[in-house]
Amino acid sequence: MSTLVQQLGKQAQVASRVLAKLTTQQKNEILMQAADALLEHCDEILEANAQDLERAKQNDMPKPLQDRLMLTKARVEAIAKGMQEVAQLEDPVGQFVKMEKRPNGLYIMQKRVPFGVIAVIYEARPNVTADVFALCFKSGNATILKGGKDAASSNLAIVNVLQQALRQAGLTEHAVQLLEDNSREASRELMRCHEYVDVLIPRGGAGLIRSVIETATVPVIETGTGNCHVFVDDTADLDMAASIIVNGKTQRVGVCNAVESLLVTPSVAKAVCQRLDQEFAQFPVKIHAEQELLEYFQQNPKFLATPEDWGTEYLDYEISIKVVDDLDEAIAHINRYNTRHSECIITQDFSNAEQFLDEVDAAAVYVNASTRFTDGHEFGLGAEIGISTQKLHARGPMGLQALTTTKFVIYGNGQVRP
Repeated sequence: MSTLVQQLGKQAQVASRVLAKLTTQQKNEILMQAADALLEHCDEILEANAQDLERAKQNDMPKPLQDRLMLTKARVEAIAKGMQEVAQLEDPVGQFVKMEKRPNGLYIMQKRVPFGVIAVIYEARPNVTADVFALCFKSGNATILKGGKDAASSNLAIVNVLQQALRQAGLTEHAVQLLEDNSREASRELMRCHEYVDVLIPRGGAGLIRSVIETATVPVIETGTGNCHVFVDDTADLDMAASIIVNGKTQRVGVCNAVESLLVTPSVAKAVCQRLDQEFAQFPVKIHAEQELLEYFQQNPKFLATPEDWGTEYLDYEISIKVVDDLDEAIAHINRYNTRHSECIITQDFSNAEQFLDEVDAAAVYVNASTRFTDGHEFGLGAEIGISTQKLHARGPMGLQALTTTKFVIYGNGQVRP
């Protein structure tokens, strides 16, 4: 393992022990100071981001990904506001999950504690840099960040500001560190730095997540890609359906909670598709649909859907559309092709809604609402570190509580085991 990764790991481990001792008030005050620092240095951050954007354009990065990469004054202000909101959230560290007195007089308690060192590997979203710091710091964890090379200048500028704020607060700057080596080898070493890293969280596309899962020896919390579906049943309010589908598909296309696939029953297929033909025309959205549906689209680019379309996360102005006979077929299709992220049913039938909620395997399941709400802020968790699509420890948007583990605390008065 390289000296650099080991050094970052050692420094983070030492810092984590300092953070674990901070009071909630101390953490909150430092987070507020860090938020102010981001605003004070906004121009520097935007200058660094402009360098990243220029490289992205030269490399023909797709526009939806450029949108993810781009920072504006308003977005920096939103990042700072998110940090302030994290400071106002309840601190999970030290909370008792369970308390019990055993027959032998032992008091056995379980309380929340920080993981220690959390490493996050992520792609071209510089806002993640500040979000991860805020959540890890509030939950008492030191963090090592490995951002993508596309956002290298932005990430470095943000981390420099955060470290300066930490120093000014009299705290070690190693509470947040950036692995600036953008080589694959450096990433692999971080994934295997189990001596110092307690948890590794990947945030990005399917390729990145798969690589981390296959390579890491550090425990991984898997955050998922989003092949999200909307199913419109026979009883659906079609105005509501159109509104939710359009919002889920077009409000922001390059995100994991955007709608990628639509399922409709035969009785509503024509009406839904004709409405969407009108609604989507202004963008326009490319349609990948079964043969019988293509005739309903006159204003949009359209293609005959292939089996690959059912499992595709487009991250663009594209959607796949399929006819299913009933709720059971819809659920079976979703559970086969989804990525366990966010799924939605549009219905006025309570029984259908309950069956969908019970049987669809996903981190977030909706009735009559856009999948775009799968977000830490929208769920009242503050900024999120990612959306977990696995089933161990944490699932769905991961806020502060998901960044803690527990330990048992036992009080006795001389008991020995017979």
